[in-house]
Amino acid sequence: MNQFLDNLVNSFKKVQVYALVGESGTGKSFRSKLLAEEYGIHAIIDDGLLIQDDKIVAGRSAKREKTYMGAVRVALFDDKDHRDSVAKVLRKTHIKKILLLGTSEKMVSKIAMRLQLPQPQKIIHIEEIATKEEIEKAVKSRQVEGKHVIPVPTIEVKKNYPQILSSSMRDFFSQKKWFHKKLKNPNGKMIEKSIVQPEFSKKGRIEISEAALTQMTMHCVNECDPDVKIKKITIKTDSRGYRLIVLIDVPFGTQLTGKIHRLQQYIIDKIESYTGILIEEVSIVIDKISKPEKKTE
Repeated sequence: MNQFLDNLVNSFKKVQVYALVGESGTGKSFRSKLLAEEYGIHAIIDDGLLIQDDKIVAGRSAKREKTYMGAVRVALFDDKDHRDSVAKVLRKTHIKKILLLGTSEKMVSKIAMRLQLPQPQKIIHIEEIATKEEIEKAVKSRQVEGKHVIPVPTIEVKKNYPQILSSSMRDFFSQKKWFHKKLKNPNGKMIEKSIVQPEFSKKGRIEISEAALTQMTMHCVNECDPDVKIKKITIKTDSRGYRLIVLIDVPFGTQLTGKIHRLQQYIIDKIESYTGILIEEVSIVIDKISKPEKKTE
């Protein structure tokens, strides 16, 4: 088993991993091909697909899912068979550079880990390669029209996912158009992408309320250790995801370091597997160490 893991690590030692990070709908897929051109990258991981040289070579598209949560799970390679099949192709094709797309740094880190790739050596945020106006336009297109982009020619999408294909788009990118964001790309290039409209985009996005997250957190704590008493749960959100602050009492004699770490990881793993959302951080705050109850004769 150790020999197998050593061989796996060695097979990916020379792979250079890049990542493009931005909130959903900000135009990552739209600009991923240009970024790949800039860095000489021939492979892209986007929404569950492995794309190489304008061809879909492995995986399945999150954009064919009927629900938003289902799409998130596919994009995160939550299913073992899905991620193993893509990892197998990655090993066989000996890709030297690859670009991962995700909504947060944690997401691209998790994708890299699940596909048995090194962690990204360079992370580019969408704000570095797109203006505020361009991002706002992309977000509006997503919210109003439900349009998504797959960064491959239409013929590839038609062959694999004809049911969600909407139209194609061709853009001529040149140095002049992109100089303000310091992308070199000295030679203009025509890049074709496919516009799709997934089923889940027609039905609207499902979000998790703070009340639901609180209930799930309480359930996780009780499952992990019923002796831990929750006093308060605070939920914070930002562009990177959800952050939970859990105020607890623990019994006297508890081995705090190990138990708290296990509790944090248990909450993260369970909520992410149940919902598909990303939990950026769980902070456990111990308010009181309670005395053991006296046993009655």
